[in-house]
Amino acid sequence: MIAIGALEPQEADAAVALWQACGLTRPWNDPHADLKFAFDTPTSTILAGRIDGKLAATVMVGFDGHRGWVYYLAVDPTLQRGGHGAVMMRAAEDWLRGQGVPKLNLMVRGDNAVATGFYEAIGYDRSDVIVLQKFLDA
Repeated sequence: MIAIGALEPQEADAAVALWQACGLTRPWNDPHADLKFAFDTPTSTILAGRIDGKLAATVMVGFDGHRGWVYYLAVDPTLQRGGHGAVMMRAAEDWLRGQGVPKLNLMVRGDNAVATGFYEAIGYDRSDVIVLQKFLDA
């Protein structure tokens, strides 16, 4: 059974290691900075799924005043396909509902068919949108 609660600051390195094991990190995103930002921002949290007290899954969730967003959904690769990802997503949805957020969006890289299939299987629909980006760093 997976127990879900807030990620503790002392679990930051374990969370980043989990994200790396799941292939979620990219060279242009500092996962430690992402963690710090989520910890320091009142409109976001990082939920941790623990099995026997050990970090097994995470999901970063927040909202921008209009809709909710999810990042870093990760389940230990040795525990994947056991329903833990769906449980973590339900916890993220519940957290957003508790904040009064009516809609959840998430982004999946276009070449990640496994993730897309997972989200569709738990009830998410594709949106006809184009995501544009601009790095604001100097």
